[in-house]
Amino acid sequence: MEPVVILSRQEQEYLLRAIESGLRVASMRQFFLWTQGQLQALLPHQVMVALQFAPSGALRRLECLHATVLAPQAASLLADRRDGLALRIARHCQQGARLPAMAELSDSKVGGKAGGVLGGFEKELREAGFDSVLVHGTGATAEGASVFVLFGLPMRPGPRHAYFLELLLAHLHLALLRLPSPAARRAGGPARPLSERETEIVGWLREGKSNEEMAQILGISALTVKNHLQRIYRLLGVGNRAHALARCLELRLLEA
Repeated sequence: MEPVVILSRQEQEYLLRAIESGLRVASMRQFFLWTQGQLQALLPHQVMVALQFAPSGALRRLECLHATVLAPQAASLLADRRDGLALRIARHCQQGARLPAMAELSDSKVGGKAGGVLGGFEKELREAGFDSVLVHGTGATAEGASVFVLFGLPMRPGPRHAYFLELLLAHLHLALLRLPSPAARRAGGPARPLSERETEIVGWLREGKSNEEMAQILGISALTVKNHLQRIYRLLGVGNRAHALARCLELRLLEA
């Protein structure tokens, strides 16, 4: 028998806010802010990989969403479009109709094991620096299927977290379908590429550093950092730090 999950009043409020916000998502920037904002209140996680499949089963879209800096090796391991960990986990769960699925390493530092459906992925989870994963997907639809893989939950994933993701699944799927195609996003890019210094600043911005902290790291003044940020805002057509970061992720400006 499936365990009964009863939402607290606070969880009901978080769920309602997440659903209401999700209805307005129509761009990659909004999708990033939504998944790293309201969804985190119910399902805190370090990285979400959203995968959209065509009706034929071919991968149509893969988005790797995270609010902190992810090491290039970990990003490649998780989100490679040809053979990344998230893609293989998604296909593994789809083929066996085993959704939702979850796993936790009891102690990744001493070789803890992830049992169950995802038991074969524990080595790669450790290599990527995560000790937990939660997966859910829509199954086949007329538009194809969506699968969402959440890495790095701060608590042990269980039926309660799987239920939260199930409640949000349709809204995640529909929001993903509303996003412009990657080709359309690239076509709407800035007038020029980010400079090397601007890319550095956006990278530290992504890690949550203040102007003063970035100044110390880069060996420049806080005023110079502020001037760089103002130029970045004008280039991207945004007005603040969060929107600048979301716009960079939307246009994949940090992937190069």
